[in-house]
Amino acid sequence: MGLSSHVWCFRKLIIILFVPLLFLPLPLIVKTKESECAFTMLVVAVFWLTEAMPLSATALLPALMYPLFGIMKSSEVASAYFKDFHVLLIGIICLATSIEKWNLHKRIALRMVLIMGVNPGRLMMGFMLSCVFLSMWLSNTSTAAMVMPIVEAVLQQIMKAEAVTDAAHNTMNGFTNQALEVNEQMKEKSEEMNGHSIGEDIPECKIESEEAAKKGVSKYKSEKDSNLCKGICLCIAYSSTIGGLTTITGTSTNLIFAEEFNMHYPKCHCINFGSWFMPVFPMTAIIVVLSWVWLHVLYFGFNFSKTFEFRKEKSNREKASIKLIEEEYKKLGPMGYQEIVTLTIFCFMALLWFTRNPGFFPGWSNLFPQYKGFATDSTVALFLGILFFILPAENPASVIKKRGKEYTALITWKEFQSCMPWETSILVGGGFALAKGSEVSGLSSWVGGKLEPLGTLPPWLIVLLSCLIVTSITEVASNPATITIFLPILIALSEAIHINPLYLLIPSTLCTSFAFLLPVSNPPNAIVFGYGHLTVMDMVKAGLGLNLIGIVVVMVAISTWAIPMFDLKTYPSWAKDLRNGTAP
Repeated sequence: MGLSSHVWCFRKLIIILFVPLLFLPLPLIVKTKESECAFTMLVVAVFWLTEAMPLSATALLPALMYPLFGIMKSSEVASAYFKDFHVLLIGIICLATSIEKWNLHKRIALRMVLIMGVNPGRLMMGFMLSCVFLSMWLSNTSTAAMVMPIVEAVLQQIMKAEAVTDAAHNTMNGFTNQALEVNEQMKEKSEEMNGHSIGEDIPECKIESEEAAKKGVSKYKSEKDSNLCKGICLCIAYSSTIGGLTTITGTSTNLIFAEEFNMHYPKCHCINFGSWFMPVFPMTAIIVVLSWVWLHVLYFGFNFSKTFEFRKEKSNREKASIKLIEEEYKKLGPMGYQEIVTLTIFCFMALLWFTRNPGFFPGWSNLFPQYKGFATDSTVALFLGILFFILPAENPASVIKKRGKEYTALITWKEFQSCMPWETSILVGGGFALAKGSEVSGLSSWVGGKLEPLGTLPPWLIVLLSCLIVTSITEVASNPATITIFLPILIALSEAIHINPLYLLIPSTLCTSFAFLLPVSNPPNAIVFGYGHLTVMDMVKAGLGLNLIGIVVVMVAISTWAIPMFDLKTYPSWAKDLRNGTAP
């Protein structure tokens, strides 16, 4: 091994040792609270971007360094690590745990695909709509992980049906219909498995494809099969991310923005579930449609008329995939008590979130004027989330008949723990601690003063530049780390140039989720890439188009219908007015 190989092997250790030394002159020479806080932020930012240490471990550094520098007391830093965000997250994960445990997500996905049909274009749209809806309430990682086994089974069945069709037209003597034999074997295996998830067959398919690749044999019968697999897989990765934009609880970046914004501007009550959904839902709908068109053009061509031919007789491929999906849906049986209860709580939670303080009509929070601002979206989430630990897992009537059977709740604490993203919780807490230290030390005000010359640029250009910067960085860094680093800077920038902070923060927050280029850009990309249908260049080619679509739609939205919804043309009274030296 050469020197470069040794350096590469120990690159993380080298970063951990030398990055603090590189920035050490800052606190040693300047010797101000601002420089000491800047040193902490720079070290944490580099560690986050390079992932030299685990993200959650890096997030704990402010709790160590702020007390040592005398910026904040240890107890004050610790209080920043658990906020309203974490309570909201706990309630959401309770709901997600129940949805996953009782297979409600699978029922929704399969039903959506059956409604849309299995023509390649319509099949893509069906899976996209399923993923978009699921990722509004579940994490994008969970959504992709849940749907991909279903997608893989459908793709394999479609390709086998094509092989059967080819065999029927083959007149060569002695030709063996291997596809039918494989299909029969799979049927026998599924009967032996006695109702196990179709996703459990996937590793075997992947092993076969890997062996074929080693022998130089293509695992696809035609380019049409290859394009089908690529298009459907990419639509899962992208729609799992896009759907999370719609709700304030849909992605960790949205939640981080909401908590950071409410913490920095406590007098503004303009960011909640309903106020976020109203302007962002049209954006998401447009991005989904345009991304579907883009992927359709890339992999299925411009023949959209064929996609929307509903009365045409179905091909063998379509019949086979419909049969598979219908069989999987039948395996779920009729909707059970657990699914009905989970769906009811889910609908009730969404309703209470929408109607708490929608802005365009009085919400239920107005029923308690003496406690204005006390109840938030996290109150709703926690109240309904706790119900999952109380309501019985079986119909009470059937439990009474089965005497001596022990009572169990819809979910257990162990199941909740396995779904709870503890790393994200600590990472977000570290971001809140950094922001608080930046405010206490005066670093935010100093940065704001240095950014004032940017006020000569048109506001739309500043927004565009910030969107392009965060979109570029989030391709190589985690989304939560990216938004955590940039939020304090963007808040200071908006105050320095005297524009509504929401005009800069909302588009930047949305663009932080546009990590479409690489398998490592976000977990859904990595999950989909792992099934072996895509190359890195496939993702780059499709992802560039998605990034462009996302940025253009966000810029159009923030310049049109979002303006009256948030009064973006007016500098608000709840924000610091640095020009007059007044605080809200």
